[in-house]
Amino acid sequence: MTVRALRFGAVAEAYERFRPGYPAELYDLVSGYAGAPMGSALEIGAGTGKATRLFAGRGVAVTATEPDEAMLAELRKHVPANVTTVRAPFEQLRTDATYDLVFAAAALHWTDPDGRWPRIAGWLRPGGVFASFGGPVQLTDPAVEAVVRAARAPFLDSDDIPSPDGTPPEEPMQWPGTELRRSAWFTDVRQAVIVRRVTMRAADYVGHLSTVSAYLELPAAARDEVYRRIERALPETVELTTDIIVHLARRRAA
Repeated sequence: MTVRALRFGAVAEAYERFRPGYPAELYDLVSGYAGAPMGSALEIGAGTGKATRLFAGRGVAVTATEPDEAMLAELRKHVPANVTTVRAPFEQLRTDATYDLVFAAAALHWTDPDGRWPRIAGWLRPGGVFASFGGPVQLTDPAVEAVVRAARAPFLDSDDIPSPDGTPPEEPMQWPGTELRRSAWFTDVRQAVIVRRVTMRAADYVGHLSTVSAYLELPAAARDEVYRRIERALPETVELTTDIIVHLARRRAA
C-alpha cells in the first residue's frame, strides 16, 4: 500500500459526492459468471462504499476493508446492516474466513504485487470468484479534453494511472487479467466492458478531479490554481466516458 493510496481520506466527502457509483448491470455480470448464490464477499479497498452498496443491497454479506479511517467513516453512513467494516490495508488484512466472492473496485492497483494472488486465493473457497472493476473517467469530446490538457500542463503531464504491469492500452487483455492468466491460483479469466456515459456540470467535474490521486499529490496552492484554470476552460456541462472494465476469475479447486 503506497502513501499515495492513503491520501483519499482528506477528500472522503468529495469522493462520495463526485465519483460515480456502479450500475445493477455490474452485479448481474458478476453473479452470472459465478453461476451460484454469492452469500459472502470480501472487498479490498472499499473507499466510501460505492461498490459495497451494490452487492450488499442484493443480499451479499460484505466484509468491506479499507485502510483509511475517514473513508470508512463515510462508507458507514451509506451501507446496509449486512456490511462488516474492517480498517486494514490489503497487505496486513488477517482473516481466517473464506468467501464466495473477493472483489476490488478501482482499488487493486494500490495493492502490493508481492504475494497478491496467493493472498486473494486464500480468502476464496475453491471455485469462488474474484472480480476487479474500474476504469478511467475521460472527457468524451476530444476538443474539451485538449483544452483541459492545456490547462493542466503547467502542473501535471498526465492524471492517468498507468497499467501496473505495463500492458499497452491497445492490447485486448488488460491488467489485472494479464496477471490472472499467469497465476496458478486462478482459471477461466474473462474481461468485459460495461459502456457508460455520464453528463455533469463543469464544477462537478472539477470536484471529481479533486478526488484523483495525481492532483492530491500537488501542493495546495498549485492544486487550487489548476482547478480554477480547468473550470474556466470548460463549457457549462461536460460528457464523460466512464466505461467499467471488469475482470473475472475463478479460484482453482484444491
